[in-house]
Amino acid sequence: MQRLIPVTNLISHLCTAWSRGLLVTQPRQFMIKKLKKIALLAVAAMSTLPTLGQDLLARQAPVDRKMKAVDSVALHRLITIESLENPAADLYEDWDNDHAHSRVTELPDSFRISLKGFCMPTDNRMLTSNFGARWGRQHKGLDIKVYIGDTIRAAFAGKVRVVRYDARGYGKYVVIRHDNGLETYYGHMSQQLVNPDEEVRAGDPIGLGGNTGRSTGSHLHFETRLCGVPLNPALMFDFRNQDVVDDYYVFRKATYQQESVIATRLRGVGGSGLGLNAEEVELATAAPEASYAQESRFHKVKRGETLYSIAQKRGTTVDAIMKMNHLKKNSKLRAGQILKFN
Repeated sequence: MQRLIPVTNLISHLCTAWSRGLLVTQPRQFMIKKLKKIALLAVAAMSTLPTLGQDLLARQAPVDRKMKAVDSVALHRLITIESLENPAADLYEDWDNDHAHSRVTELPDSFRISLKGFCMPTDNRMLTSNFGARWGRQHKGLDIKVYIGDTIRAAFAGKVRVVRYDARGYGKYVVIRHDNGLETYYGHMSQQLVNPDEEVRAGDPIGLGGNTGRSTGSHLHFETRLCGVPLNPALMFDFRNQDVVDDYYVFRKATYQQESVIATRLRGVGGSGLGLNAEEVELATAAPEASYAQESRFHKVKRGETLYSIAQKRGTTVDAIMKMNHLKKNSKLRAGQILKFN
């Protein structure tokens, strides 16, 4: 409307001047025609404004769609960069190159771990020690027979977090964090072939077999941890058959201990599965939940985050997060809480 103000002001001034007899230089009839012409031009200008506005909106719509696409691409790029800088950042608050064990956090009631793309860390099929109680203390991984100089490979794609030497424990060891939430440990090696913060693919050589640290013979100590908590590798991997148990492993807090014992009896040292009762056989052979469904993803709540900020970051909606996690609008989030967002 601002463009019309000068036109209407001109008409007003002309009418005032004409009524006062100030416009005497031109015939009155001529002035009337001029005024009518100006009035018609003003009306025409006013009638075209809505059309101009519609044209502007029509031109703007494709631009908005392009900007939305650009924003979406930028968001996915940022998420990808964050994932490369700190794999499984949803579960781990920190990235520490100096300490083997991440800060232990509360495990969710259930968590689905993708085992796709796995590579056996060694070709050797012989296990020498199981996960669990051993010599009066907890053995937090599996021991696999290797010889000094044997190639040790990364189990999954990921990023090397720790490359250190522990004379009283792991010896020369490597810790790798993976996008599926796991961290894998490789201990007692004679040589490390990777550096901290280096990205590796499944099957890449990361070290050589050895007998360093607290070891009574050359072997590979192999651990799998989730949120700093050691899980029995036999739940996920069958070293005798050089394969994974399934495409996914579903960790369940309520049944984990029983499942771990059964896994050792099935796939551990001397394991054969003989002597399992009917309930244990059913538990051991049950297919993982929704094995062929879309893989769930999780977000670990950080201090100060809200449902809205999490939804924005993860490309979803507040309502979707609330529904998947059985939350209410007045539910309070706490730091460290695990939320499903996909």
